[in-house]
Amino acid sequence: MEQASLTIIGGGNMGAALAHGLLRAGLAPNMLTIVEVSPDQRKVLGSAFPDVHIEESVQKCNAAVIAVKPPDAAQATSLAAQAGARTVLSIAAGVSLATLQNAAGNDVAVIRAMPNTPSLVGEGAAGYALGVSCTENSEKFAVEVLGSVGIAVRVQEDQIDAITGLTGSGPAYLFYIAESLMAAAQEMGIDAELADPLVRQLLRGSGVLLAQSTESPAQLRERVTSPGGTTAAGLASLRASGVSEAIVAAVRAATQRSREMGQEAQK
Repeated sequence: MEQASLTIIGGGNMGAALAHGLLRAGLAPNMLTIVEVSPDQRKVLGSAFPDVHIEESVQKCNAAVIAVKPPDAAQATSLAAQAGARTVLSIAAGVSLATLQNAAGNDVAVIRAMPNTPSLVGEGAAGYALGVSCTENSEKFAVEVLGSVGIAVRVQEDQIDAITGLTGSGPAYLFYIAESLMAAAQEMGIDAELADPLVRQLLRGSGVLLAQSTESPAQLRERVTSPGGTTAAGLASLRASGVSEAIVAAVRAATQRSREMGQEAQK
């Protein structure tokens, strides 16, 4: 990406993941600053990013990524704008473009995005929405930042809460399935030490197959399901238990919570 001073406000897991991704993508370490209020976390960041500026407060910058908790997003955005940032990308769940724009001022391009935790290993999936002051360069910035840790897809802002419920919270749903599979393995007589690597590889291999295949999830499912076979029996049990409906309900609940968090952040 272009060499311009960039500040990441918030040095937690996601902020650090984006920093790693940006450095891998070619951003010079001396052009990156991470702002973190916790002294202990600043020490951790200093060890992880020895050539990056680690600061307690926001310094002069051209652009900023807001990676703080939702209640702190507006203030962080305002501080970034006061420090000179002309483009601000927020990954704070539920915080609207209107709130961000109001905090930044009308002359700052603001972007609202929702990445997910696989960004920690460079396999993230993010949706982003552009504010009214954004330009082609603003979108390029969003794609470069979010794309440094996975894929980035442009959406309308009214879809961001659903993106949060789907891909933002989605990894937890899969981890929950992994927990259940490990528990099932133990019930079937496979001890945890053996079940653990098998379940991890099951999800990894299935994910890679899904990502690389041109077939739909339904087609891939049908390929592994022989009539009257073991997989058909297992799927019948899942359908009878309402698993599909439960997953839809989980995404719906997470989406609604994202909307509520946005409303809370505006109070």
